[in-house]
Amino acid sequence: MHRLEGAVRSYAWGSRTAIATLCGREVPSAHPEAELWLGAHPADPARVADLGDGVSLLELLDADPTGHLGEPSIERFGPRLPFLLKLLAAEEPLSLQAHPSAEQAAEGYAREEARGVPADSPVRNYRDPNHKPELVVALTRFEALAGFRDAKRTVDLLEALAVPELDPYVGLLAGQPDSDGLRALFTTWITLPQASLSALMPRVLDGCVTYLATDGDGPREFVTEVRTALQLAEIYPGDAGVLASLLLNRITLEPGQGLYLPAGNLHAYLHGMGVEIMANSDNVLRGGLTPKHVDVPELLRVLDFGAPGVPILEAEPADGHEWCYRTPAPEFALSRLELRSGDTATLDRCGPQILLCTSGGASVECGGGVVEVAQGASVWLSASDPAVTVRGTAPGTQVYRARLGSVSG
Repeated sequence: MHRLEGAVRSYAWGSRTAIATLCGREVPSAHPEAELWLGAHPADPARVADLGDGVSLLELLDADPTGHLGEPSIERFGPRLPFLLKLLAAEEPLSLQAHPSAEQAAEGYAREEARGVPADSPVRNYRDPNHKPELVVALTRFEALAGFRDAKRTVDLLEALAVPELDPYVGLLAGQPDSDGLRALFTTWITLPQASLSALMPRVLDGCVTYLATDGDGPREFVTEVRTALQLAEIYPGDAGVLASLLLNRITLEPGQGLYLPAGNLHAYLHGMGVEIMANSDNVLRGGLTPKHVDVPELLRVLDFGAPGVPILEAEPADGHEWCYRTPAPEFALSRLELRSGDTATLDRCGPQILLCTSGGASVECGGGVVEVAQGASVWLSASDPAVTVRGTAPGTQVYRARLGSVSG
């Protein structure tokens, strides 16, 4: 058992207050803090705080992979921690993006390696040969776009905007209101010449403004979607991703609710703070709302236009004080401990684990050792550690537990 010190990642869309406040640091922070990485990803591994000399979790695992990861995990995933746990704080929208399947990632990585694309190239799509399913659980109200909306409802939305310049596109989707129609419309919009996009976008935004200003006979069905498009247009003027946002499900998570995103799901986190866990990969195919590289042909290879709607995950009660988020990902599982002061929960051995305290405080006892975990602090538990007891030391203690999915130690 070791105390961890997460690696702060600074991106322009991050918050100067959210992560710093949770971790008890001075606010505002010097730079926007977008993510706190708690794992052994080579790009930015967490530090093992109680070993000194700047030892990283990656170095710790490399020194004794069997002891820390366990044989079952190594047999399935190799001598690497298969998941990455994060705190994520979005003050502004992230890019529209999707992640490849395992097969697509392996093929794409091999292809770019064969072409000699440098690993740090800004046009590199595949940084590693792994897929990247992910789960985000809201700590605050959390706003997102995720997955293509049912085509018939999208026709209703576009017709409600009453923009004559949209008529050809509405007709395209109305004539084929299925996954093929969505693919055709998305592909058309994301590949529009800049001159055509510059002519269409103001008309669409005017339609959005008129829609919000017009009193209907009842509640307006698409207010949130339309407002989101206008907000995105302010941040990314002239970006085709603004049009693409009108094709996606607009989702709001309340604290404790989760969203699981499998391969091929086009999504963008808009605002809020959450705990995120994913397979340990950095493969991202972007689709807009970003100045970064957008590889349209490669994005279209991985997108799933026929996936069903993205359900909101509610935590399911497990033993005692633990609540679980169930996903099909074998690389990870995430659960939440809810403890009052003095409450205890015993966690069985089940391979490598990371505990992250998001509110209150906890005392973690393992093999005779005790670590006090304040809000924002985290602990590494290896596969060879014995059972663990977590005791709440403050009212309203909340601890997230990251571990392997279908492989147990």
